[in-house]
Amino acid sequence: MRWRPWVPACLAWGCVAALCGSRGLCPAPNASRPEPGQCPRRRAAELCAWALSSDSLLDPFPVDVIQENYVRNVKNCIFSVVYPTPFKSRVRLVAVSKEVIENILDLNISVKGSSDFLEFVSGGKVIFGSVPLAHRYGGHQFGSWAGQLGDGRAHLVGVYTNRHGERWELQLKGSGKTPYSRNGDGRAVLRSSVREFLCSEAMHYLGIPTSRAASLVVSDDDVWRDQFYNGNIKKERGAIVLRLAKSWFRIGSLEILAHSGELDLLRRLLDFIIQEHFPSIAMNDSNRYLEFFSTVVSETANLISLWMSVGFAHGVCNTDNFSLLSITIDYGPFGFMDSYDPDFVPNTSDDERRYKIGNQASVGQFNLSKLLQALKPLLDPRQKQLASQILKGYGEHYYSRFTELFKTKLGLLGENENDNYLIAFLLKIMEDTKADFTMTFRELSEITADQLKELHIPEEFWALQDLGKHELFSEWVTMYLLRLNSNNRDSDAKRRTRMATVNPRYILRNWMAESAVQKANLNDFSEVQLLEQVLQHPFQRQEAAERAGYSLRPPAWAKHLKVSCSS
Repeated sequence: MRWRPWVPACLAWGCVAALCGSRGLCPAPNASRPEPGQCPRRRAAELCAWALSSDSLLDPFPVDVIQENYVRNVKNCIFSVVYPTPFKSRVRLVAVSKEVIENILDLNISVKGSSDFLEFVSGGKVIFGSVPLAHRYGGHQFGSWAGQLGDGRAHLVGVYTNRHGERWELQLKGSGKTPYSRNGDGRAVLRSSVREFLCSEAMHYLGIPTSRAASLVVSDDDVWRDQFYNGNIKKERGAIVLRLAKSWFRIGSLEILAHSGELDLLRRLLDFIIQEHFPSIAMNDSNRYLEFFSTVVSETANLISLWMSVGFAHGVCNTDNFSLLSITIDYGPFGFMDSYDPDFVPNTSDDERRYKIGNQASVGQFNLSKLLQALKPLLDPRQKQLASQILKGYGEHYYSRFTELFKTKLGLLGENENDNYLIAFLLKIMEDTKADFTMTFRELSEITADQLKELHIPEEFWALQDLGKHELFSEWVTMYLLRLNSNNRDSDAKRRTRMATVNPRYILRNWMAESAVQKANLNDFSEVQLLEQVLQHPFQRQEAAERAGYSLRPPAWAKHLKVSCSS
């Protein structure tokens, strides 16, 4: 019989009657319920008609043999069993993603009003069928090996397979200490949790692979943070985000096993990842690890190209923050550029500017080199040589995808040998004039070719007006219009419609997030909820967003905002 961890009675929802029978929220105890981790036949209105499972993660791997929850060096496992630590004070639901709740988790949105839901998303209860886990991983941080890291304030509370056949791993962030907490308190604060909740969803609606956020709760528990690492420690409130991903395995998941010499476990984990998440790779293929590496290289190049296409800087591109599924995870001191600046760094603690936006592509290659280093014990000499060649091709993958995306942003069809120059020319003018990155491309999507030809830029196109101050702007416009004329079977109306579907009008600007945070600190969550709604439709003009000034020139105070890694 497979070993099962002891479940604290105070945290477990072991049966229907114990969960909510006394409150009349659920069917009778003999009513049917789904198997753990499987979707109900229709959206569940109560959590007791819904279940998670941890079997798919517990069955393949050894679990940490020490069950006590204290900080330590962990060996010979992928996960430690550890339960969330509930808040001591009252908990309030700040926001939910209706799309995640209903279309991923198969729950009726009405469930958000139940006490059971609030207890679950705040770490107070564990869903039937699940065993909470903290993942052991390592990583290179700011270029140096940092040793064991792991889920220091996150609990993977179960796996859910929905009605679409999609497998999602649910994780609470800010839910208490684990064996991997190091010197941390296991908590996240409202400030950073608001940002993660909003950006996870914003990135999804921008079409960028990302983890998702289902809910955000806030407590009255005191959490102390030195936000800018300047000795100014302040009291903030603890918060928890329920976030989802197809997998939370990252480059550091493999690195820790290779560095520890746990090669059998490295092979088992890698085979599991390939079997679960890379269906195009045959498990009996002797080159499966090579195929896996090749896929991750190309998909990482694609992801970072997508980041660049919307002016997104992750902020902390360590190997422990780089997903093996090439999705955006671990939102910390991220930022979207306002003015175009290749040296833009959102993280104030990145003194050497290692993770500036213009360096993200090269950092991606560095991280992939560390992935290859972790894989090498499983590769033969020929495969190692081929893998090195694959890594060398990363730059070409990235440059090709970057060019493709920016051609689309400019409405260019077909091929032209001068396209790369046209893109680079525009970016240089934007850099010189400090033109707004997002609105420059958006306004190019809205202005007519005739207005551009006459250099007649309406006042509402404030970003293009900034751009127009450059002495070479007219030269670029002439080149651009000439290139547009070469588009086969195109019209100006079609061009503008096409461009408006890829150039967002609204992004999560730092000042917008900060405004929402400041109000949230006063228990006014209206702007968090407004932004969550607006960012679901980033390409469509919205009256509520226009009234809030989300497409206007950023306020003067926005230039002085800082983002910190202390979260």
